Amino acid sequence: MLHVLRSRFLRLPLLAAALAVAAAPVQAAPIDQGPAGPDVPQFIGTPATANPITGVPPIPQHPYLAPNGNSGIHGDGWMSDTYTRPGPLGHSPQTNSLRLLSECASIAFDSAGRIVATCPGLNPGLYLIDPETMTVLGKHELEGLNAIDLIKPGALTDFGGGAYFYLDNEDRAVIGTNTGHIQVFAQTPAADGFVLERDYDLSGVLQPGEALNSALPDSNGLIWFVGRTNGLIGTLNPETGAVQVTRLGAGSENQIENSFAVGVEGDVYIATNRQLVRFDAGPEGEPQITWQATYANSGQHKPGQVDDGTGTTPTILPNGYVAITDNADPMNVVVYRTAPDAAERQVCSVPVFEPGRSGTENSLIGAGRSLIVENNYGYANPASTTLGQTTTPGFARVDIDDDGNGCHLVWTNTVEAGPTVVPKLSLATGLIYTYTKGTQISDPWYWTALDFRTGEMVWKQLSGTGFGFNNNYAGIALGPDGTAYLGATGGLISLRDGS
Repeated sequence: MLHVLRSRFLRLPLLAAALAVAAAPVQAAPIDQGPAGPDVPQFIGTPATANPITGVPPIPQHPYLAPNGNSGIHGDGWMSDTYTRPGPLGHSPQTNSLRLLSECASIAFDSAGRIVATCPGLNPGLYLIDPETMTVLGKHELEGLNAIDLIKPGALTDFGGGAYFYLDNEDRAVIGTNTGHIQVFAQTPAADGFVLERDYDLSGVLQPGEALNSALPDSNGLIWFVGRTNGLIGTLNPETGAVQVTRLGAGSENQIENSFAVGVEGDVYIATNRQLVRFDAGPEGEPQITWQATYANSGQHKPGQVDDGTGTTPTILPNGYVAITDNADPMNVVVYRTAPDAAERQVCSVPVFEPGRSGTENSLIGAGRSLIVENNYGYANPASTTLGQTTTPGFARVDIDDDGNGCHLVWTNTVEAGPTVVPKLSLATGLIYTYTKGTQISDPWYWTALDFRTGEMVWKQLSGTGFGFNNNYAGIALGPDGTAYLGATGGLISLRDGS
């Protein structure tokens, strides 16, 4: 999943930079980087020819979200991280960057194809960005989000304040704030690009420490939200403003660190650091548990994960399945049946990666019966990828068996290391798009394409070198024109094919 740009080991330099740029206008300048050096290749591999993936049932369009692929960090209500449109093939690749001193961690696209992004960091805000020129068209301050947050203890694992947001079916950005509000921003021709259209104050029902992590509408239009502590789950009726909440319990075993998935029948899937829970709304809109499943857990808080639980947002699959990873050692990809009356809840549990070196903090890619998982083991903070260091390599594909009664490992890539990125799959190209780290002292970061069918690396294109190109848990987004975008600690980066 996703972290915002937070690094306690860089407190003093970041604070100094914040004071220096606080009043400076945003300019279309590239992210700063050092020389790559002769040992850092610009391009590795061979440009691809599109090899479309067929037979994958389409993901139903959520009635209250922007079109699939455009609505937020995981692309759709099922949190599939899969696109039907193409991404780059690696032909004469062109890279670009926009220096913001804030990480555009979550990216969406409006009906005009423009980038809408929440960018916490030194210059935080809700941004409207031209995707072609990589220039800022508008920026709106977000309540309770400011540069001083970077030096607060625990900032590295703080997902609140806009790290998650969604774009709705009317091009409006919906954000849970650090002050306990859910705010709805419409676009405006004014200089800042946005106007606050609705403001729902939830502070009256939140207890101390219950910061909002994520909010999403269910298929009936009820807005659900989760908080990091106490297993807080709530609903908001956007028409009446009525709020209903439930708590799974206080203590360290009821943390909700990531977002959640919403199905087509009002079903909502939320993972805590111990369980996966299906919720449905009751007669008054109150959250009600339909079923809950406890997953295997080693009890370890692994480096690269936020807590001692799953690092994944649940992913819904066709034909009545939902998947997460557990926190066993080694970690497993676990698939469950979604039906309330399923005779056997768990379909399978498939181990991936090596014992003592497996863990993820990012959502699974889901495409039909296939799931792609990334290994993030070893990323404690941005210092983990400096001076040539990187994390434990690993990508794997697990498929549900044709009879629906088990799963099997299709391939494992033990070469490529994606420290924290939320990868994406394009059904149009047959490529998995990820972001990997080289081991040279200049700290090169690469846009990387893997073959969906084999897991092999197809090509890699240098994005940039140094700290500013660390994506620090941001998610790749494939734009309507096939360009790939990604938030980095320095701002926003992009990759497109040349002519």
